[in-house]
Amino acid sequence: MIKSFFFGCMFLLVFAKPSIAQTYLKQQGTVKQLFVKDKPFLILGGELGNSSASDNEYMRNIWPKMKAMNVNTILAPVYWDLIEPEEGKFNFDLVDSLIAVAKKNDLKLVFLWFGVWKNSMSCYAPYWVKKDQQRFPRATDKNGVGQEILSPFYENNLNADVKVFKELMKHIKAIDSKDQTVVMIQVENEIGMLPEARDHSPLATAVYKKPIPAAFFTYLKKNKDSLMPEFKAVWEKNGFKTAGNWEEVFGKSLTTDEIFMAWYYADFINKLTDAGKSEYNLPMFLNTALNYKKEAKPGEYPSAGPLPHVMDVWKSAAPKIDLLSPDFYNPDFKYWNDLYVRGGNTLFIPEIRFEQGVGGKTFYAIGHHSAMGFSPFSIENGSKEETAEVTATYKLLDQLKPIILQHQGKGTINGVLFDKIDAKKELKMGDYILTFSHDLSLGWSPKSKDEKWPITGALVIQLAVDEFIVAGTGVVVTFKPIAANSRAGIGYIDEGVFKDGKFVPGLRMNGDQSHQGRHLRIPEGDYSIQKIKLYTYK
Repeated sequence: MIKSFFFGCMFLLVFAKPSIAQTYLKQQGTVKQLFVKDKPFLILGGELGNSSASDNEYMRNIWPKMKAMNVNTILAPVYWDLIEPEEGKFNFDLVDSLIAVAKKNDLKLVFLWFGVWKNSMSCYAPYWVKKDQQRFPRATDKNGVGQEILSPFYENNLNADVKVFKELMKHIKAIDSKDQTVVMIQVENEIGMLPEARDHSPLATAVYKKPIPAAFFTYLKKNKDSLMPEFKAVWEKNGFKTAGNWEEVFGKSLTTDEIFMAWYYADFINKLTDAGKSEYNLPMFLNTALNYKKEAKPGEYPSAGPLPHVMDVWKSAAPKIDLLSPDFYNPDFKYWNDLYVRGGNTLFIPEIRFEQGVGGKTFYAIGHHSAMGFSPFSIENGSKEETAEVTATYKLLDQLKPIILQHQGKGTINGVLFDKIDAKKELKMGDYILTFSHDLSLGWSPKSKDEKWPITGALVIQLAVDEFIVAGTGVVVTFKPIAANSRAGIGYIDEGVFKDGKFVPGLRMNGDQSHQGRHLRIPEGDYSIQKIKLYTYK
């Protein structure tokens, strides 16, 4: 008996496969962090243009450019129509090439699944799906006119997407689970209904008249006190009803149409995500096309996507999705960031317009909101001058990754973002009040007289009650003690670099650079990491 037990244990030790560290999300303080091979990972990303990943030769010159920009993760589309050009016949050559070359360049990948929907439309569905509208029905407007949008209400549409997505995830696991080059999956792209708030196809209309699924009411009752205020107000307006169809509970309106559509989009996505994770359980997220203006009506923007005012619908019907993420093509950066960190959602910005200020926005999102990562869109298409801001920003953040990841979600990291209108911010950290201002507010530069100031920003990390790291561009910081009847003095400021998570000082900035001990300054156009030690006196 003992002998058999001994040899059984030896067999397991010799022949059992070593366990593979997984890619997963883990809570730290108030946020989730991405873990790759059991180590936290900060995405310094760049999203490729929609067509770039569809040709290996086109990609050949992009890889070294990404390395030169200090990018560590590429967000790359993978396309249903190229993976399954004929029904049931799968071709993963492009997927294999992306993984192999990313691995060779020590880059990670986030795959963007362009399946049933891309920017609302079904433009990446294969030709054999598009042409067979009887088998794969489309959404229609209220006049019965078909749209270039596959309807989420028909099982054939879901089953076709599930089949290819499962094959994709199975394939990624087979070739990459050991190396974990692919670290996350975006499920579809910017889902939403256009040009109306909901699908008016025959089946959609029939479902609209049926009672609301019981699971939705269970969620609403359980989370009544923590619902997003704009959604709670809609439910409250008609008396917090917990039975009935969509109009009976929420009233007859475009808002109700959007809530209805969001539930069934989310239900579709949850089933698709669950199927994909059953093959390879990578973190999966959704990106969102934001309203181009706050007063726009559903259908004027992609209705029913994972927008803040219907976030509760998505959380209820799509619990398998790990993150809801905003794409930015409007100027209200802080406003939308604030909406996407509610309800325990961790901020990740998978797509943002590539323009001036993207560096400051990166420092702000990662500092103020402990964002999981940041990714400008069409990153491969900028000139060297256009990409200089991202290159410089990512150079600093790449050095700071260990300390950023150590402090995320703990209240010891923050960030600021400035333009001419919003040019000052006070932060309470440690024993001090830190007053950040736009560098041009000093008035020393001729640019200070310009009508518009460049966007600047920085992050700050508290190392001790009187010691801070400030990194960014175009900011000035002054300090005062929280305690009354004392003043703050600057012991020293060192500009330096981080190597292997440790600060290596360079220039001592106690002279003109700190205005003889009055402030810490990173001039507009410069990018710097500075460490400051404070003291108090009376």
